[in-house]
Amino acid sequence: MKSLEVTESPSLAATFFRALGTGSKRPGLVKSLPPVELVLPKVVLDAAHIARYAALCGFKESDGVPLIYPQLLTFPLVSAYVCSTECPWPAMGTVHLANAITQHQPLRAGDAVRVELAAGDLLVHDKGQVFTLKLRILRDEVLVWSATQSLLRLGVQQTSGAPYVSQIATDIPLSCQAEFSARADVGRRYGEVSGDRNPIHLTALSAKLFGFKRAIAHGMWTHARALSCLLPKHRLEQASVNVEFKTPLLLPGRATLWSTRSAAGALFEVRDAQGQRPHLRGQLSY
Repeated sequence: MKSLEVTESPSLAATFFRALGTGSKRPGLVKSLPPVELVLPKVVLDAAHIARYAALCGFKESDGVPLIYPQLLTFPLVSAYVCSTECPWPAMGTVHLANAITQHQPLRAGDAVRVELAAGDLLVHDKGQVFTLKLRILRDEVLVWSATQSLLRLGVQQTSGAPYVSQIATDIPLSCQAEFSARADVGRRYGEVSGDRNPIHLTALSAKLFGFKRAIAHGMWTHARALSCLLPKHRLEQASVNVEFKTPLLLPGRATLWSTRSAAGALFEVRDAQGQRPHLRGQLSY
């Protein structure tokens, strides 16, 4: 397997222009992803950054490091991968379809960790080609957090892999538990914290260049905002959360949280203000 060490996060301009530059990729049938691993050898969890993220997404100080927060640490690797020659498809036109996270051990501010990305599996979707990225975070060589990020390259005609199948139950009734607002500037604010400054999230003008009526919220912000309402009062040692992204949440906007809970977790959806159109669906287990 090819292994590449990433020493710093790519700049916004570099990421954007590399994404544009990959638009000429036309790989034809891809039977498997080239084996590659990207690594950030040492990242230190910053207390001030965690606090900014928590405040923006609605988490409480008592939640500690939210189990979704480490996804931010993987963003430089994901960005580098989708803009690299190792990724067969263009970054532009690729969307975040689903995300599955497992916290094996809790993380703390001040922890020094190793962050890894490896190319994963191919899956067939009715809208194109799904490819997955395997994400891992290790502390003292022990796996403490892992995730699978599923990306959908729209419009691919020749697809490979097993059919994409939802892992989230859809036949359980949900009830409305909460309502929250997404301010017009939440895309810019989340972009500053996460590093994901995709133009579709920043302003109505920049989003219109890519076919959106207004700027849209980051799916991972919407995911985090819902999760902040669903976590139990006690701090989690181990947990997992799977989510599938459905439709964009336009900014500014209001959303409703629908869920059913048990002693072991929750099944949930974020829907529009009327409770009709789903923005995402997920399952939390602990």
